[in-house]
Amino acid sequence: MAFTLIDETRAIPVDATVAGDAVRIPPAEVARALGWTLKPEGLCRDATCVPVRDPSRLVADGGVDLATLATLLDRPLALDAAEHTAVLGASADARASRLASREAPDFSLPDLSGRLHSLRDQRGKKTLLIAWASW
Repeated sequence: MAFTLIDETRAIPVDATVAGDAVRIPPAEVARALGWTLKPEGLCRDATCVPVRDPSRLVADGGVDLATLATLLDRPLALDAAEHTAVLGASADARASRLASREAPDFSLPDLSGRLHSLRDQRGKKTLLIAWASW
């Protein structure tokens, strides 16, 4: 079935099997969407490998368990199985390196006239960001 996997900010359609809160994605789809493949040395992407102590917990019934994958990669997972959507957040290491750089990621927002303003346009200038939310 069609499933949307959001890798931080990038939405990737994948085939998946949903049973209750469990989501299984075929290994080939995980490799295509995220670049991770299961090898004898562990879960690997390029030269990086993460050890997998119990491969049967990660891969069963022909699919990679999404929650186990997120745990192995140390990435937060927000999952709505009923809506066939999941978000894999940045790992703690990635978030720490971004914080250490003390540089905010770029984004663009419209002003009241609809004109877009990007944070990158403010680089090198002192900038005050004010955020508000109703919740």
